[in-house]
Amino acid sequence: MSAHFPPLARRLDGLRSSAIRDLLKLTSRADIISLAGGLPDAALMPRDRIAAAADAALSDRSRLQYTESPGWGPLREVLAARESARLGRAVPVDEIFVTHGSQQALSLLSEVLLDPGALVVVEDPAYVGALQVFRAAGARIVAVPLDSDGMRLDVLRELLAAGERPAVVHTVSNFHNPGGVTLAPARRQELANLAERYGFWIIEDDPYGELWFDRPAPAPVATYSPNTIRLSSASKILAPSLRAGWMIAPTQVCRAVELLKQGADLCGSALTQQITADLLADTDWLAAHIDSVRQVYGTRAESLVAAVRTAFGDRVTTTDASGGMFVWADFTDGTDTQALLPQALDAGVAYVPGTAFAVSTDYTHSMRLCFTTSDEATLTEAVARLAKAHAAIARL
Repeated sequence: MSAHFPPLARRLDGLRSSAIRDLLKLTSRADIISLAGGLPDAALMPRDRIAAAADAALSDRSRLQYTESPGWGPLREVLAARESARLGRAVPVDEIFVTHGSQQALSLLSEVLLDPGALVVVEDPAYVGALQVFRAAGARIVAVPLDSDGMRLDVLRELLAAGERPAVVHTVSNFHNPGGVTLAPARRQELANLAERYGFWIIEDDPYGELWFDRPAPAPVATYSPNTIRLSSASKILAPSLRAGWMIAPTQVCRAVELLKQGADLCGSALTQQITADLLADTDWLAAHIDSVRQVYGTRAESLVAAVRTAFGDRVTTTDASGGMFVWADFTDGTDTQALLPQALDAGVAYVPGTAFAVSTDYTHSMRLCFTTSDEATLTEAVARLAKAHAAIARL
């Protein structure tokens, strides 16, 4: 007897699964070197220091209780101090809200800031997690292209001059995922000016800002405008499984998010928030830890870029990885990266085709490469396999 279930909500009609998550299922084979995932290296996660912080948290059974919806108080205090140093102004604890990873903050904000049909401006290529959230909210999405200095504000100005009025402009300001570029300081100031002139919110999504290689990332966009809601996370500097993200926003936004979070999950994990607070408050240890991660990732990024340029010459252009976790590469010879992928998987290497991040442009000839989870020799081998796959399709 077949079941006839009631229909699901119409909001699901325009949603699709993340192409990256789907691809990860295909790359779990041991013989494939994956440049596809956006994962930090587990070998660099401070397991022993996390264990010590967990033991300390578990020493008091009351620490296993529910915590406040905006986050465990001492963690919010630590985050307020860190963000005050980043922003060059005193950030009150009331403007700090802890979430189950920064992705939850983005999801809750979409409910707080967006009515169905509201305009959201994103970067193109776009962060897939943001696209999923904004599509689920029923937003109208318009893309602004990137160049080597980040979001093209000349294009945003044209949209505004044409009468478009976004509710939100979303930017991954530092070491963009997937584009690998950083929003230039002058553009940060201009974006802030536009937000105040036209009355839109900026969501500054910044999970990678501390992973710089050559020089620190510029001052956050939130430095320039109170219309900026800043998101960050412990996932890339400590461990994703802590699921500790945070939002820095005006008090009224935090209170609105709190109402929704109470309906979603009541509160986050008191245990992992205590562990995160312990690690973030240990400033000397944390600085040394992040510096060691930067050094490893910086060397790997250089190796990957050098291998691509050596193997492909002028057939591929890439970003210069100055931080973060990704390199964006464009084939100049017309190669379709979606068509190349099956051959690449057969050769034992994976990447994410550019079309996974497309909004207005299809990025048929582009791909995102992640350098964080393999050493230099493995990255060089991965590029050699990619070159082999490329040569194979060229003969077809």
